[in-house]
Amino acid sequence: MENGKPEILDPRFAGYLLDSMADGVFTLDGEGRITTWNTSMERISGYSQGEAMGCSCSMLGFNLCIQKSCPAGVKECGIYTKGAVDAKECVLKHKDGHPVPVLKSARLVKDEAGRVIGIVETITDLTELKRARRKAEEYSRRLGEMHRLDNIIGKSHTMQQVFDAIGAAASSEATVLIQGESGTGKELVAGAIHYNGARADAPMVAVNCSALSESLLESELFGHVKGAFTGAVRDRTGRFEEAASGTILLDEIGEVSPFIQVKLLRVLQEREIERVGESLKRKIDIRVIASTNKDLFQLVKEGMFREDLYYRLKVFPIIVPPLRERKEDIPLLTTFFIDQQNGKTGKSIRGLSSTAMRLFLDYYWPGNVRELENAVEHAFVLCRGGEIDILDLPVELRQAEYRAGTAQPVTNPGRSYRKRAAIDRDGLLTMLDQYDWNKAEVARQLGVSRTAVWKYMKKWDIPLSQAQA
Repeated sequence: MENGKPEILDPRFAGYLLDSMADGVFTLDGEGRITTWNTSMERISGYSQGEAMGCSCSMLGFNLCIQKSCPAGVKECGIYTKGAVDAKECVLKHKDGHPVPVLKSARLVKDEAGRVIGIVETITDLTELKRARRKAEEYSRRLGEMHRLDNIIGKSHTMQQVFDAIGAAASSEATVLIQGESGTGKELVAGAIHYNGARADAPMVAVNCSALSESLLESELFGHVKGAFTGAVRDRTGRFEEAASGTILLDEIGEVSPFIQVKLLRVLQEREIERVGESLKRKIDIRVIASTNKDLFQLVKEGMFREDLYYRLKVFPIIVPPLRERKEDIPLLTTFFIDQQNGKTGKSIRGLSSTAMRLFLDYYWPGNVRELENAVEHAFVLCRGGEIDILDLPVELRQAEYRAGTAQPVTNPGRSYRKRAAIDRDGLLTMLDQYDWNKAEVARQLGVSRTAVWKYMKKWDIPLSQAQA
């Protein structure tokens, strides 16, 4: 302040100020010609400052503009009649022709005599927000299409334990934490709990917590009120409210920030939420299911995840086993996916050759059931006969055939069978049929050597190949 008057910003700083802004800013003179064009406008529109200066803003092709042909018809622009445009969602046309969703605001600039001397407009790029919202909606739709208990394939001992846990969870209202590697089917388990429970007729809403930034996730979960932040042009209901009387699935819960963790803890404790930009508490009646492919307890020990939130989430934990720990389900899963692809493609593929099935049983499956499904779909593209063979499979599976041991060792193999006192002749025959007479895999499942399997076969007069049986 000098002599009681505010200091005027040095004009040399004005350009730096405009170019430091994330939003696009441009100005028009009284004739509707562009006089200022900041760096963010170059990024959003594709037009450089040199291309824009002196032109009309009609080159941006705003779909909400009320005008004839600028600059000749600038006086008929809607800004002249309204004096201002406040946060209107619209679309501008990028230089290369593609549409860009934006939030537009504008103000008339007048001199001391009240004469219009120009217009200032600000543009917020909504591309990322629209994309994130679209992904979240697609994610929820995909979940709703395919959840029923009979969509979870498995007859292994470990999967029977999962089925029992699903039944127990479905008959209760406890918060569930589903843990398992990527591709094991955690979302299917969540859907089975919801659709077999008391809330089956209410909505199931899913949010992928790893797909959104902290601010977007906060708005997505809790909603916001108009004016809460740039782009909040109207009140918006959050996912917790959309799941009223139903279930919300918080997928990849291990990815949420400490700030969101605090807000989630409050929701679980109080069963109420506050929209962003609002202090009003809203009661919610929902069931919460969380899922993660991370070791949350390890994150707690490392200080990356709140211990109190962890225990609030794991009231009823369910662990979905990786495919390598339930290899007895591979033939069943393979048949299911082959039938599915036959229906989609019109082909009539009967199954896998014995060598391809042996490779399936030996492979480590780091991508779990999802990788198995993709491998079958890949094979359908290449297969020209009635049976899938090794050359029809993805390269990573074919390369595994030539590695010593073919894959990483299975953790605690055959644990479900070790509980038996002994294997009898009928039981061994059943396992041989189940694993296409792959004696190495049968040995792994029994937790014995291949030589021991041969001795059993000799003892009970079982032939060495299926063709001789």
